[in-house]
Amino acid sequence: MTEVPPTLVSGVMNFRDVGGLPAEGGLTRSGVLYRSGNLADVDAAGAESLRGLGLRRILDLRDDEEVTRSPSRVDGLDLTTQRVPLFLGSVASFFRNDPSLGELYDSLIEDSADRVVEVVRSVLVDQPVLVHCTVGKDRTGVTVALTLAAAGVDLDAVVDDYARTETLLPASRNTQVIARLRAMHPEARHLEELATRSPAPVMRDLLARLEREYGSPSDYLRAQGLGDDEIAELRRILIVRPA
Repeated sequence: MTEVPPTLVSGVMNFRDVGGLPAEGGLTRSGVLYRSGNLADVDAAGAESLRGLGLRRILDLRDDEEVTRSPSRVDGLDLTTQRVPLFLGSVASFFRNDPSLGELYDSLIEDSADRVVEVVRSVLVDQPVLVHCTVGKDRTGVTVALTLAAAGVDLDAVVDDYARTETLLPASRNTQVIARLRAMHPEARHLEELATRSPAPVMRDLLARLEREYGSPSDYLRAQGLGDDEIAELRRILIVRPA
């Protein structure tokens, strides 16, 4: 069994900096864009870590029910929390409908395209910025992947960053979540995948679809209204190149 490394922020699952990824002759900057699961269990040490990172903006992709059930514990931190609920309908509905991960991501880029662009665009407003949902796997995974791809990060590195989530989810958490969901949805075929997996081929297929249908992930974002100036600014903010 793979050992889950300690989190950068106590009480927050799947928290990481996307710095250091290869991108068009450079690397993504560290300390600019972070991603994670929810912030409902941030403890005193975790709050101090968040303060030390100098976060200025949090993009919370959860729906109203999730936020009410698990409110973020960031009181006292000098930052802006921006809500961008990314799914149409509740998260619970996806377990009832039982899509595959690929089908879920297809519906996300088709039905929530304006909000995907809102997330990418909001990364430009303040930095450092944290993007999170409940687990930091799907909504966060797709929007961060498209942000990185638009900034010029190598697509293999984008896929690897997405796939890394699966190694950061504690086995004890996965066991409990699967058991709870299975009791509610005994016939679901894709339950374990939806709750615990981030397979590289799923993200690779999504990026390939965007290339096929739009020309590139960046062209997908352009088709939804993101401007060339905004993409240029995203690359300036996220990518550092050797002098």
